[in-house]
Amino acid sequence: MPVRGIRGAVNIASNTKEEILSKSKELLEAVLSANRVKPADIAAAIFTLSPDLNADFPAYAARQLGWTDVPLMCARELDVPGAMEKVIRVLLLVNTRRTASKIKHQYLGDTPRLRPDLAKKGPKGDR
Repeated sequence: MPVRGIRGAVNIASNTKEEILSKSKELLEAVLSANRVKPADIAAAIFTLSPDLNADFPAYAARQLGWTDVPLMCARELDVPGAMEKVIRVLLLVNTRRTASKIKHQYLGDTPRLRPDLAKKGPKGDR
């Protein structure tokens, strides 16, 4: 079965544990729902946080959702001047028969402007 990457991002209001965990859960649930993915289908998940976020690990939200057998990793995004602040990103590597063109990447809140090509409405869109 092929492995496909599914991207997603969400911005948060404040650097708090509660906000990071709740928005991370919202993002993960949106990705899974839009792509009909089960945790057993996930090969790995890589999370990144913008440099202004450090109150908790978004991977912990995945563990709270029951992702006990999924390898998870968190990292920090590059500190690029002018980049969007307070953003959590995820790259899920998923075992799926879906073609790449059928993957629905999820950009929530104000993040569609990060990747308008992936966040647009339609077959590849997130809405």
